[in-house]
Amino acid sequence: MSTTPIRLLLADDHPIVRAGLRAVLDAEPDFSVAGEAATAERAVELAASGGFDVVLMDLQFGVGMHGSAATAAITARPGAPRVLVLTTYDTDADILAAVEAGAAGYLLKDAPPQELAAAVRTAAAGQSALAPAVAHRLMDRMRTPAQALTRRELEVLQLVGDGLSNQQISKRLFLSQATVKSHLVHVYAKLGVESRTAAVAAAVARRLIRQQG
Repeated sequence: MSTTPIRLLLADDHPIVRAGLRAVLDAEPDFSVAGEAATAERAVELAASGGFDVVLMDLQFGVGMHGSAATAAITARPGAPRVLVLTTYDTDADILAAVEAGAAGYLLKDAPPQELAAAVRTAAAGQSALAPAVAHRLMDRMRTPAQALTRRELEVLQLVGDGLSNQQISKRLFLSQATVKSHLVHVYAKLGVESRTAAVAAAVARRLIRQQG
């Protein structure tokens, strides 16, 4: 068995979270926390410089780039480190965004230390590491594909939940307003609702999107 430690980069905007992760991970003999990043942009920069095997990536940073965008930027490079998302969010919108961005795994921050350590080793070995609850949600989507909201529909609905108008959503996502309306029509049909407010309420209740505020 190789004695070379798995080199880790911790990307989270909360110093206390990074310190806690470092304490847990440094306790593992085969891990080496080789760097920290307080922003997603810094994580991309450090990951590109080399020297890391796994990046533990938060999704929501205070300002700037989102964790999923950082994941996509990191994994797009040849020989990139594996990205393991570690977040408090377990909505379909967040999970799909991270997986499509190239994340090797998705864990929730309340995962016990042994589960986190196992996920890091799994990701470092080139395999997928999903929290049981996350795997369950993905399986549910696969079982009922006709009822599942698409990645774009979830993205539009999340922005509706954030309070954006159709015009604002069209500018944010570079879509026509007619396309935005079409996505919402499909969302209403799949959720069995007739209004924006009802769609957001239903989606939050089913943990499809995040609740704002």
